Amino acid sequence: MRRKIWISLCLLVTTVICVFIISNSSIAQADSSGAPGLADDPIVTKSYVDAKVAALVKAELDKLGPIGGGGGSAELAVVTVPFGKKIIVGAGGELIVRNGKAIAYSPDANGLSDMTDGVDIAPGKPITTNHLILFPRADRGVQANPNQKNGLIVLVRGSYAIQ
Repeated sequence: MRRKIWISLCLLVTTVICVFIISNSSIAQADSSGAPGLADDPIVTKSYVDAKVAALVKAELDKLGPIGGGGGSAELAVVTVPFGKKIIVGAGGELIVRNGKAIAYSPDANGLSDMTDGVDIAPGKPITTNHLILFPRADRGVQANPNQKNGLIVLVRGSYAIQ
């Protein structure tokens, strides 16, 4: 009888040791496979991911520099151009004349693109109010028509300078 108890006890201890070894090896495999919820692959909430993505986007936008007058901007800026001055818009910029009579300015024979009518505006030619004007190259702009006494009010998207 003692022999049966001894054999049963040995089998039980052997079984427990085998189960322990097998369970430890499966946990080790789970750790190395990056199962969700472990240190290598934690489970995260949507709000955590949204916060991290927002922080990364803000950091990238901060690298682009300030947005506003004189700098590149995705927003339209309302700009008053005094009589006798001209507004020079950067390459790829856009402008809409809101108030006043404007004429195109360019240091060479090339003009501006009127996106509303789909025509090229030569230097010195009038710009129609409320038309979207595209500046394909830098150093081009608009100025108030010399036949009037007031300046201009324009909307500008992109970099610009008053000269």
